[in-house]
Amino acid sequence: MMNTRLPSLRRFISNFYLVLVLIFLYVPIVTMMILSFNTSKSRTQWGGFTTGWYRQMFSDASIISALYNTLMIALISALAACIIGTAAAIAINSMKPVSRTIVMGITNIPMLNADIVTGISLMLAFIAFGISLGFKTILIAHITFNIPYVILSVMPKLKQTSKSTYEAALDLGASPLYAFFKVVFPDILPGVLSGFLLAFTMSLDDFIITHFTRGAGINTLSTLIYSQVRRGIQPSMYALSTIIFLTVLVLLLIANYRPKAKTAMKESHAVRKQASPSGDDNDKFFFKKRHFTEQLHKWSMVAAAVFILLAAGLISIKNYAMTHNDELYVYNWGEYIDEEVVAMFEEETGIRVVYDMFETNEEMYPVIDAGAVCYDVVCPSDYMIQRMVENDMLAEINFDNIPNIDQINPRYMEMSRAFDPQNRYSVPYCWGTVGIIYNTKRLSELNVEPPTSWNDLWNPALSGEILMQDSVRDAFMVALKKLGYSMNTTSVDELQEAKDLLIAQKPLVQAYVIDQVRDKMIGGEAAVGVIYSGELLYIQEEAEALELDYALDYVIPKEGTNLWIDGWVIPANAQNKENAEKWINFLCRPDIALRNFEYITYPTPNQGAFELLDAETQENKAVFPDLDELENCEVFQYLGDEDDAVYNQLWKEVKSK
Repeated sequence: MMNTRLPSLRRFISNFYLVLVLIFLYVPIVTMMILSFNTSKSRTQWGGFTTGWYRQMFSDASIISALYNTLMIALISALAACIIGTAAAIAINSMKPVSRTIVMGITNIPMLNADIVTGISLMLAFIAFGISLGFKTILIAHITFNIPYVILSVMPKLKQTSKSTYEAALDLGASPLYAFFKVVFPDILPGVLSGFLLAFTMSLDDFIITHFTRGAGINTLSTLIYSQVRRGIQPSMYALSTIIFLTVLVLLLIANYRPKAKTAMKESHAVRKQASPSGDDNDKFFFKKRHFTEQLHKWSMVAAAVFILLAAGLISIKNYAMTHNDELYVYNWGEYIDEEVVAMFEEETGIRVVYDMFETNEEMYPVIDAGAVCYDVVCPSDYMIQRMVENDMLAEINFDNIPNIDQINPRYMEMSRAFDPQNRYSVPYCWGTVGIIYNTKRLSELNVEPPTSWNDLWNPALSGEILMQDSVRDAFMVALKKLGYSMNTTSVDELQEAKDLLIAQKPLVQAYVIDQVRDKMIGGEAAVGVIYSGELLYIQEEAEALELDYALDYVIPKEGTNLWIDGWVIPANAQNKENAEKWINFLCRPDIALRNFEYITYPTPNQGAFELLDAETQENKAVFPDLDELENCEVFQYLGDEDDAVYNQLWKEVKSK
């Protein structure tokens, strides 16, 4: 009895384990696929069925460009690595044992080395040799780290080949090249193909090395998805991931079908032979047919690869031919401009815009400082503009080329003098405050009053309900203002006190986020969150569209807050300064500033655009607060490298607890 139960129990456990594995593996994928058809951007609210995100994906130039770059880099780098790696493997195999061991050890180092070390090393090498980062540097980097994998795949096959056969071919009068391709190459072909597939896969999946060696305006799928994740994933990314998953699934099914088909052919041949033992003619016909099918399959794959390369080459040549002589390299925050505005600028000026995005000022600064990528116009925040000015990283703006500067409210030009004393280097683009957004229904359920102070973010009743900004200066601003200190303090004692306060708050914090706070608040995932005021208009419109049964309100704490300004600047190494000034002047035009405000919903300093807004929006005090009534508000200032290092070190201590 016991013996019969034991196999059943084992079968149950194994099946249960298999089901758990499948759930953990595929439930997230299925969830993602479902969300790709959700009208709402929320991850928790179903807004109805739509295929709009798929249409948006195929119409999104950045996604199509990233897909093209990914495939081309993977294919070309795999082919190049395959040729170089195979030649290297042949050379290494002909060495003496000691030399071969040493060289193989050297070639294995890149595979054992951390990708980040390889990526940084290659980036520094490109900078040292004056090679600007871009498509070519990514391609060179991918070829470099793919070669060892090809060598590793080819070497075992070379060791299995018979040297005497090759020498016999030479003795019979064959040339070395002819003998190689007729005798040696067929034997090592499986290793070469394995190396190609391995290199292609490694290149396709790579992120770190691509991240460090890419330049302005170029993304692969990995870098694009990464940047989207950090800013808050758009549903079009769900659609892209769904298509990638289904494509891989289909390829796997086809790959698994082919061995079954071969087995079926063998079985069919066995049956045919059994039925007609003396059927030599049938056998010959069968094997000829099988050989023809295999050759057709092989050469069709080769033809497909050649076709892809030729198509890629033609597209590249076409794109190169269509490139305008006038270019403009723009470096901006993610989703910080209406894409149609970029197209309008290109159409009106004939200037081709190469657009790239960053997530934080701290991410942007070292890119500009390194000089590996020469951007023509950048949009940093107030304190970072001050830092760049003090480090001679910016060029003075010729305001004679920016007549639309008259549209900027003088009040904001005056405020900008806190970080740009003489208004020589920057033009205000957006501004706003940092405050607390709260879910009225959730607070009522928790029996908590609406917040009015930064101190409310330390209420134990809000445990697991608080969203904080994942930014060192913004996080410390909250704590410093709560303590009654300046958010620009350099006092070590005050900063230590703020650090201890943030550590004490950590058990109450659900997550440290940036742009994701808006999606989480719309989805009802948290009760309160620290947020930029410009996000509020979007949140309110989305909440109204979803017909949520709770309100999302915003308050500026009574202790004061950060009054921030982002502005356009021109780096000192800009190659197209006049085009950059045309860009700034274009964005200062009231109708263009209005389009940008309607897209990003961040307050505009453009008086002409403000006057074009409807009365309801103008009177929305959360978006456009009365500056005269804002008390204890400050603009972030650059504190120097030493004090920045203190802030960063203390922030690391907070995050590590």
